[in-house]
Amino acid sequence: QVQLVESGGGLVQAGGSLRLSCAASGLTLSYSTSAWFRQGPGKEREFVVAISGSGGRTSYADSVKGRFTISRDNAKNTVDLQMNMLKPEDTAVYYCAARVQVGITRVTTEYDFWGRGTQVTVSS
Repeated sequence: QVQLVESGGGLVQAGGSLRLSCAASGLTLSYSTSAWFRQGPGKEREFVVAISGSGGRTSYADSVKGRFTISRDNAKNTVDLQMNMLKPEDTAVYYCAARVQVGITRVTTEYDFWGRGTQVTVSS
């Protein structure tokens, strides 16, 4: 049984930083494509960033490029999201996702496994 569990969310002031972590069990992330999505209040779930199984490829949404960084720790089987220069519009529930198929995609339905999410709130 595959489980993805996010942690690290919280409340931060605009301009601050947070680091999210997603721990996987039942799935080896280095053999999978991992991603972070987010869903703000009253909004659709949107793509944030993804990393390939090898870690050699990443893809960022334009809205977070230059501020967020995805990384993976193969020894811990985790994928992290370092978020800097946070803005109020980054406020959302952040979800970790993984897919067994090779290849980065920004489409939510193409991910096989999802975590329950962690709340990030950025105050102005």
